[in-house]
Amino acid sequence: MNDNRQHVKWFRDSSPYINAHRHRTFVLYLGGEALLHANFENIISDLVLLNSLGVRLVVVHGATPQIDDHLSACKIACDHAFDNRITTPEVLGKVREVVGLIQSDIQSRLSMGLVHSPMYRADIVVTSGNYVKAKPLGIREGIDFHNTGEVRRINSETINRHLAQDDIVLISPLGYSPSGEIFNLDGVNLAREVATSLLADKLIVFTPYEGVMDKAGQVISELEAAAIDNDLLESTEDALHKTLKAARQACLTGVNRCHLISYAEDGALLEELFTRDGSGTQVARVSYEQIRAGTPEDVRGIIELIEPLEQQGILVKRSRELLESEVEHFTVIERDGMIVSCAALYPFDNKGELACLATHEDYRNNDRGELLLNAIESRARALNLDGIFVLTTQAAHWFTERGFEPGDLSRLPAGRKSLYNYQRNSKVFEKSL
Repeated sequence: MNDNRQHVKWFRDSSPYINAHRHRTFVLYLGGEALLHANFENIISDLVLLNSLGVRLVVVHGATPQIDDHLSACKIACDHAFDNRITTPEVLGKVREVVGLIQSDIQSRLSMGLVHSPMYRADIVVTSGNYVKAKPLGIREGIDFHNTGEVRRINSETINRHLAQDDIVLISPLGYSPSGEIFNLDGVNLAREVATSLLADKLIVFTPYEGVMDKAGQVISELEAAAIDNDLLESTEDALHKTLKAARQACLTGVNRCHLISYAEDGALLEELFTRDGSGTQVARVSYEQIRAGTPEDVRGIIELIEPLEQQGILVKRSRELLESEVEHFTVIERDGMIVSCAALYPFDNKGELACLATHEDYRNNDRGELLLNAIESRARALNLDGIFVLTTQAAHWFTERGFEPGDLSRLPAGRKSLYNYQRNSKVFEKSL
């Protein structure tokens, strides 16, 4: 029974995401290493599930280790330069063989997954074609790359027609020129070009890692694209460097969000898409956690946030009607549609009261209270207030550590002094601005 309750809770929590992702376009990149991993079968099942939920899927695959193995078996030497394979005509023939086998294997796996998927007894159509127009990489610093190419144009109109029919579009790392030439393409950059051309809602890249790590070895859950600098790029693992760079460029050229997740972790894709904190690193064009002024639409979220603290006696009980009439005094932190932190500023004469400062218990370790305090102080200065004060029963140390000093009830503005609740016996702390 407990397992069922947890399942029901997860399903309810994920329902807003199910609705939000329906009819959205996701481009997913699976490198050759991901295709060889034992977890690939689970990834296939998750792709089928997403398709059944109405997500429009474009899957771009790589083939680097498979090509390397095939060339080695055929005793064909192949050079690299500037992080690109030099694709001679002889190498191109082997590349085409490998890519054709991978393409048919992915299609067959998607078909095999139907029996165990939500699409049982329904047809999943996987479509492939010459969607990628390419041009030669040419000669760089005297090195002829032969049939190694780069994207010239993506046939987004045709891809979108297939997506509108609920087809899964499968794109291999080969491009074609108007003269009939075939070019070997870099998979990660191809996925970026496809996502940008389609103005996809998401670009999801499967990597060997859980995500981008900070100096302490913890996964960085979110990065804003404009904040990714060369220092961060250089500090990432080699296998993530190109991926993170592509994610940044995709967001800066129209893709809303990019996700770097592990291909080795079962369920990483679903966790990233259907839970609030995800499983990997999200690169966002605009941060999905924002500090902003409260609006009437936030009242329900504020109530859900502060109710537990009211029940514990930490905050004064506020009715819905009172919050609706005072919501313009609030500043909130919204995280992907959820109010995770809030605070209010009530002006009294030349001072302002900081009130109802609260943060959800799952998000109290990332200085959100500090960010809100800074926002309230900025708002108070904009109102030309000389200082702010707070009445608290249990957070005295937190405020004194941030520059507040003990105050006296007698020094409260008259309008606030008349509302003082002697039964709560709150302490007064003040801070000059």
